[in-house]
Amino acid sequence: MRAKLLNERPETYALIFDTGDEVMKGLLAFAREKQLAGSHFTAIGAFREATLGYFDWNQKDYRRIPVREQVEVLSLVGDLARGERGEPKLHAHVVLGKSDGTAHGGHLIEAVVRPTLEVILIESPQYLQRQHDPETGLALIRV
Repeated sequence: MRAKLLNERPETYALIFDTGDEVMKGLLAFAREKQLAGSHFTAIGAFREATLGYFDWNQKDYRRIPVREQVEVLSLVGDLARGERGEPKLHAHVVLGKSDGTAHGGHLIEAVVRPTLEVILIESPQYLQRQHDPETGLALIRV
């Protein structure tokens, strides 16, 4: 992954992922390196494979949905916030387009890029904080 600072206030980055890059790992590594604590991002591009998630309310866990084919990233949106121990936490949703024109979407658990993913990431002036929610079992943003 390559990164370029586009603007200093607010800090705005272009992150370019190449074939074989793992999106979620790359975003988290970048967040740690830059000590990002409150950011949002959008992206377009393509994946060679991905795993989506659908939150099962009764199980209080994500049902995994494997996508094992080349897909277009029609929309990828998400945010970075601090976890309860100060570590960066990533939350992203994606809509993927298949070759037959159908779309599949959900929570992005993991994805491998092919050939590129173009991410624009903008840091917020204040950090966001995630806290454990006992009802859902999820770490939700509290403001």
